[in-house]
Formats: sequence, C-alpha cells, structure tokens
Amino acid sequence: MISFRHFALRRGTRLLLSDIDLVIQSGWRLGVIGRNGCGKSSLFAALQGKLESDAGELDMPAKLRLASVAQETPALPDAAIDYVLGGDEELAAAMRDEAEAGERGDMEAMAKAHHRIEELNGYDGRARAGRLLHGLGFPPETHERAVKEFSGGWRGRLNLARALMCPSDLLLLDEPTNHLDLDAVLWLEEWLRRYQGTLLIISHDREFLDGVITHTLHLNDGKATLYTGNYSAFERLRAEQLRQQQISHERAQAERAHLQSFVDRFKAKASKAKQAQSRMKRLEKMAGTEAVRAERPFSFQFPAPGRLPDSMLQLEDINAGYPNRDGDGLNIVLRDVRFSLEAGDRVGLLGPNGAGKSTLVKTLVGELDPFSGERKVHKDLKIGYFAQHTVESLREGASPLDHLMDKAPGVATQVMRDFLGTWNFAGERAFESVDGFSGGERARLALALIAWDKPNLLLLDEPTNHLDLDMREALADALADFDGALVLVSHDRHLLGMVCDSFWRVADGVVESFDGDLDDYAKWLRTRGTANKKAAKAGAAAKPVVKIVPEETPEERRRNAATQRENEKTSRQRVKRIETRNATIDTELAALEVQLADPATYNGPTQEMMRLGQRQTELRREKEALEAEWLELYEQLEA
Repeated sequence: MISFRHFALRRGTRLLLSDIDLVIQSGWRLGVIGRNGCGKSSLFAALQGKLESDAGELDMPAKLRLASVAQETPALPDAAIDYVLGGDEELAAAMRDEAEAGERGDMEAMAKAHHRIEELNGYDGRARAGRLLHGLGFPPETHERAVKEFSGGWRGRLNLARALMCPSDLLLLDEPTNHLDLDAVLWLEEWLRRYQGTLLIISHDREFLDGVITHTLHLNDGKATLYTGNYSAFERLRAEQLRQQQISHERAQAERAHLQSFVDRFKAKASKAKQAQSRMKRLEKMAGTEAVRAERPFSFQFPAPGRLPDSMLQLEDINAGYPNRDGDGLNIVLRDVRFSLEAGDRVGLLGPNGAGKSTLVKTLVGELDPFSGERKVHKDLKIGYFAQHTVESLREGASPLDHLMDKAPGVATQVMRDFLGTWNFAGERAFESVDGFSGGERARLALALIAWDKPNLLLLDEPTNHLDLDMREALADALADFDGALVLVSHDRHLLGMVCDSFWRVADGVVESFDGDLDDYAKWLRTRGTANKKAAKAGAAAKPVVKIVPEETPEERRRNAATQRENEKTSRQRVKRIETRNATIDTELAALEVQLADPATYNGPTQEMMRLGQRQTELRREKEALEAEWLELYEQLEA
C-alpha cells in the first residue's frame, strides 16, 4: 500500500500538486491522466525518490522493488538480449558471480552463486528476455546485435523490455506505447494485464488504458481525484460530475439573483427591512459553485482541398522495397501490390512490425520508387505527408512563423499569424524557437505546416506520437471533418476507429483489404502463428531478399519449390533434435544439481567438484545456444 497524506509538490515557483490525500492499494493498475504539465511525471519522480515533497508525507512499504523505464540508453557494445537481461540486476549479478567463480575454479563460490540463481529462477532468464524482445517487435536475428547499433526508437523499446525484465512490486511506465506499433501495443497490453504487482501508467492512448487499468487518477488544478474503473468509466463519471456541477452552479446563480432582487426592492422599506437583512446574510453565506470550464484547450481543422479528383492515385502490380546495403540485389518488402485511392477514401493500414506499412506509405508518396509496376497519380493530386521523422526534421532555432515563411514567401505576415493562431501558436508563441517546444507542440506544428498546403490526400504515419489525449481528440475531430482522402498508420486504436472507414492489412509481403474491425485484427494477430494455406502461400511469395534475375521458368519454379520443401523438412528435423537434446540436458542438469546440493560433494576431491561445476556451466551454455537456435527456426517455420 502506498499512501499520500497532505502531499504537495512544486516545480520552481509553480505548485503542481496540493494537499493530496490518496491511498494506492497493492495490485491496482492505476492510470495517471491529466493535461501536459499537470504533474504526472513529477509524481513518478517523487515515487522514485528523485523529488522531495514540499509538504505532507509519502509512505511506501519497506523493501519495495520498483521498476521504471530509463529515459536514455547509452551507446553500449552489449548485445540487446544481454542488456535486457541486465534489467534483473540481482540475477545478472549472480550470473556474473557464477562465471567469475568458474574462471577462478572456486567451487564453493560457484555453488553459492548456483543456488542463488536457482532461487531467482534464473536459468530461464535468457529465454524470458528473448520473449520480451520478440513481443516488442525485435526479430530473432537482432537479439545479439549491439545496443549502439539500434536507433533511438528501438533503444526506447530496449529500455521498456529491460524494465519489464526487472522483478518488481511497483512498475512505473511513462508513455510506454510511444514508438510502438499496434502489434507491440496489443502484446504489451496483454503482458500488463498479467502483471502481479502494482502498476502506475501514464498514457495518452485511451484504448490501451481501457484494456489495462483498474483505477484512474485524474490530476487537475493541483488536485488528484481517484476513480474506480478504466478510462471510459472515468470519462462517464467525470462527465456526470461536471453536469451536476453545472446544474448546481446554475441553481445557485438563480437563487442568488432571486435573493438579490428581494434585497434591492425592499431594503429601503422599514416593513421589509428585517427580511431583506436576513436575505443579505444568506447571500454572504452562500458557497459559490464554480461554473464548468471546457477542458479541451483548442480545436483545429484541415482546410478544404482546392480540387478533389475522383481517381487520385493507383499502384498497379508494384514490387517495392529497398536495395540491399551492399548493393547486391534487392530487398523486396511488398509484392504485386494493387492499391487505389478515390476521393473520400479513409484507409487504415494494419500489419505486424516490419511488414512494410511505412514502405507502402513511402511508395504512395513517391519517396520510394517501385522496382517494378506503375504508380499513377492524378495531375491535381496534392499530398500532405506526416512521417515518423517529420517532427525531428523541424529546423532548430527557427520559430513557427519562420517555418511557415519558408513554405510561403511573400504571404502577408498577419495572414500566417492568423493561421498559426488556429493551431494554438497565437501571439508571441508564433515567434518562439522550436528548440523549447515539447514533442507534442512540435508534432502540432508539423501538422499545421501540412495543413497550410491544403492537401487533398493525407498520408499519416504514426502522427500521434507525443500527442496528449486532448490533442489526439482534436486531431480525430479534424480528420473526421477532412473532405479529402486519408491513409493512416497508427498504434492508437481510438484514432483508427474514429476516422477510418476501411482497413488494409500489410503482412507477409502482401497488401490486401481486411474484412473486419480492430477487434478482428487483434484476433487475427493472436492466431497468426497457426498454419494455414493462405499464410504459407503469402510467406513463400515474400522472400525478403532476392537477386536481380530473369523471370523464373516453370522448371526453375518446381526446382525452387522442391528446395524450399527440403529446407523446411530439414528445419523441422533440426527443431525435433534440439527439443530432444534439451530434454537430455535438463535431465543431466537435474542430476548435477542434486550432486552439487549434497554437502558430501564438497568433502571429496577438489578435481571432482571442478569437473561437476565445469560440466554444469557447459550444459547451460549449450542449452542457451540451442534455445536461441530453436527460436530462430521456429520463427522461420511460422512464417
């Protein structure tokens, strides 16, 4: 149990939280919500001991194991799986002790470390780390890559996996779905529902919150209000509270007006002076009920397109992807794509991580030239493109007005300032450098710059990263009212459901219409591993790397198909051999553990103890290598 008593927090001169009385029970999954700057991250910092309270007390259980996601990831040479495994610091330390004892030949220290690892259920630690990486979208071949080789977004996923690896009683997650795709979000949602400790989570993804949390803590105007239920339950309760507050305010105002009218009419009359005096006292004692204020800070819109052609863009028999890094051959990500956009189409792209959603969007934009096939565009097509790197491409040191002047030289400054004001860059905000902007403000500016061009087709690849709930709602409203066509890639299910009329699935090298909603897609993901002819056919057609060769002859196709069947047969045989060998290793390890647990073993010859310890180490290393190979083979066969 965690309790706050008359708790207050300041940041500089600003009072974030005041007189908070709150008890968080063990096992709750608590969503912490509120506008940006209301104190959510500061509350997390206080729980981590990084901030002292300015008043009141914060009581936490002794020896509470706390886990959170690191904000920075150093450019380490460590393998990704080792970095994640290091999240369990006690296990990592015990494994280091065991390895060092083995190198020294210190059998007593080795046995002690061995028992500690057993207590921590540590010998499946590497497999658990691999499952976390897999769930967060890391292909098996990347598990041994150095941390420093990953981009910032993927390092963020590594930090999340490391936090989940850490045994904890209290888990703090601040925007964990940023930089995740929809598949990873769905996996994380399932993982957190099974988490046994107390969870506090900050997120702007309402569907994710609905799927995870049991309680909601709303921070607003320095106060913290606890609600039972998920985010949707909070919205219903909050709306009812605001409705009742407004009713009370209007009733109080009517009563005030009535009393004041009586006082004004009769205070000068001697016969009514006593009643007027009584009503004046009632007026003075009446506690004012504040009127409800609109919580959404702003709204915006995408201007109506100048022209809206019926047939906007078509891809015909497209093969798309990237040249190999060594320049030898092509990495074909998508094959035989037939995709068209008509006026008014509102398409959501679904698909596993790395399946090619961004590749398809870049091909639609024209940023990627197809290897074969044809991209046809209408002469009046005007694309507004938001990519995942768009926010980072804003010019450092420049203001919103500077960015708009770059796009529209010669346009009157007041016209541009009026436009920026509709995107909440009013007054002096239009002249401020983007260097001091939050991620959400940068994303809003990037969307404003797109809207300025009045596109008739919007291609948006993860536009909600960094956006808070209010901004996401405003974006959903703006996209719902947009007259042009839309293609959207997003991990925000609420946004997808609000603005998309149809869905296309990108998987196994194939782009195809998906007949279902987002719940159906989640079911498809859960059952994707089951063998079916359609998936097998798509997987066979989508070899990731091919050489530039002439079209295969029928004889070559038969030969290649036979080779593929033989390779699959060989892989399945290898999987069975690995499983058999692992069972043998487990049996031998169990026998060794009995011997090493027997005190009589340590009274015997030192050479025998060393032999037993070395054999145990060899078997564990062999098992780790076999498990890694098994996982890679299983992924290949599943595809």
